[in-house]
Amino acid sequence: MGRFRLTHPRQHGSVGLRLLIVALGFAVFYLVFEFGRIRAGYNVIDTAGQQSDLEAEIAALKAEITDLEETIVMLETEADIERVAYKDVEASLGELQAKIQEQQDAIAFYRGIVSPADGNAGLRVQDLKFSRSDRERVWGIRLVLVQAMKHDRKVSGNVDILIAGTENGEEKIYRYADLKPENADGSWAFSFRYFQNFDREIILPDGFEPEEVTISVESRTRSIASIEESFDWASQLG
Repeated sequence: MGRFRLTHPRQHGSVGLRLLIVALGFAVFYLVFEFGRIRAGYNVIDTAGQQSDLEAEIAALKAEITDLEETIVMLETEADIERVAYKDVEASLGELQAKIQEQQDAIAFYRGIVSPADGNAGLRVQDLKFSRSDRERVWGIRLVLVQAMKHDRKVSGNVDILIAGTENGEEKIYRYADLKPENADGSWAFSFRYFQNFDREIILPDGFEPEEVTISVESRTRSIASIEESFDWASQLG
């Protein structure tokens, strides 16, 4: 007789259950995949919207930055213009102040001739200045003599200058003739009705420190007295 193999009914049921579980697993996987795709699609849309908004904001900010940069350039240009204008105004103001000072000096000068503050007539030293030269130990002298108030006649005479100071710790006095450059005119003769200017040079000895200057003005005109005035050296530097 041939052999027959009997299959237990439970075995068929077990196989079908396994197949069902596998099918359900595929279904669940598919649903999860589709849900993920749908979910991802929604996120893409949301992200696209947000990106669009951000790009619009960035564009607006860039426009503001461009405007600000243009404003900065304009302000810097205006500032440069203002600085140049300020320098021009400052320079003009300086020139005007210098001119005003010149006018005031001129007024004071002529007032000293016509109506001096002390009311005294006659000879006087109106101005005395010592200026350093670019040559070693050489100084320039600027002297202005005036005849105050009375101008009905010329005044004539001669000037002498003495410079006192210290040299190697000892007191020393020099006359102009001792200090004048070689071959320079040693005369300080004058003849004027209103005023006369003198421009001379002196060479100070090495080691000599000037302290005081005495101007002796000898008048040779009758009725006009000679004068002598002393000045501190430092106060006459110009």
